[in-house]
Amino acid sequence: MSNPDQLHRYLFENYAVRGELVTVSETYQQLLSNHDYPAPVQKLLGELLVATSLLTATLKFDGDITVQLQGDGPLKLAVINGNNRQEMRGVARVQAPVTEDSTLHQLIGNGVMVITISPTEGERYQGVVGLEGETLTECLEAYFRQSEQLPTRLFIHTDETAAAGMLLQALPAQEGNADDFDHLVQLTNTVKSAELFGLPANEVLYRLYHQEKVTLYEPQDVLFRCTCSRQRCADALLTLPTEEVAEMLEQDGNIDMHCDYCGNHYLFDPSDVTALYGGNSGKSSPLH
Repeated sequence: MSNPDQLHRYLFENYAVRGELVTVSETYQQLLSNHDYPAPVQKLLGELLVATSLLTATLKFDGDITVQLQGDGPLKLAVINGNNRQEMRGVARVQAPVTEDSTLHQLIGNGVMVITISPTEGERYQGVVGLEGETLTECLEAYFRQSEQLPTRLFIHTDETAAAGMLLQALPAQEGNADDFDHLVQLTNTVKSAELFGLPANEVLYRLYHQEKVTLYEPQDVLFRCTCSRQRCADALLTLPTEEVAEMLEQDGNIDMHCDYCGNHYLFDPSDVTALYGGNSGKSSPLH
């Protein structure tokens, strides 16, 4: 039986270090359900999903984080978006055949990782880093070294049905001992996929840190949720030139707006479009 999709935060009482543990199976499967991705792309999306969940848990405010890989390889784009409520969505765009044993660099080619932090209130921050590591984990740790300047380590495991991971991070504004952090990293590095996928969080932490004092907080549910809606599609249509909207209607009889994230389709027929422009008196209908 797999663990529920949950994020757990924990704190070491004798060290200036915080931790997180997340397991996702249903969210992961929903992310993949509307797509036919090659296995290496599925695995990478699982890793990105875990990483983004762990990163959103570091937010001290309402908002979201988007972790995006883009390049000139067979995998043009892989992106996961999540918010502080642990609502996640993601998509990949494959533009060429992918071999079964493709590495991160073989998938992405020459590319970058873009991390965008968008508070509900306040300024958006975007960090762009080269894919310096061999794995997604190594690339993310390089990002933390450059931006957060707090010692941070990630441990990510995936299989065909689930993904899970852990994060360790030194606490800011506290004089922590580097040896202490390295000691905890060595302990965490022994975690096995089967433990993360099958054992309750408190048991995983006990197995890893049974000689340490650890406070485990109440878990937070993780879920797949797309923010698309008919209204958002309607708003997007109103931004297009009326000639373009008229042309789409003439070609197909209706406008089919498809969400890449969840697979939903939103259809607008001529009467829908007329009503849409009628409710926006500042714009003339493309059907006139």
